[in-house]
Amino acid sequence: MSNNSNTIAAILAGAAVGAAIGILFAPDKGSKTRAKIKEGIDDAKHNLQDSFEASSEVLREKFTNATHNLDGTLNDLLSNVSHKTEEVITFLESKLADLKAQNAKLQK
Repeated sequence: MSNNSNTIAAILAGAAVGAAIGILFAPDKGSKTRAKIKEGIDDAKHNLQDSFEASSEVLREKFTNATHNLDGTLNDLLSNVSHKTEEVITFLESKLADLKAQNAKLQK
């Protein structure tokens, strides 16, 4: 994401500088030149805003996917722990029954 942001920023900055230089060297009246510069700035602003919105959407999607993946992983972990807990309880009950049997033999 960082490379894409840097690339987009560099392209927009290059386009803005190129447009500004082209407008400044064009043989137009000052009012026309100012209008062109304003249009160029507005275009750059809109491009930057569109880029920001696209990047925000990508980040939102990644966050949503990460949240779903985390929820799934947590549910799997809880399910595995639940199964293991049942296995441990069964094992302990078996050992308790064995100990009770051994204790009964010793008390005779």
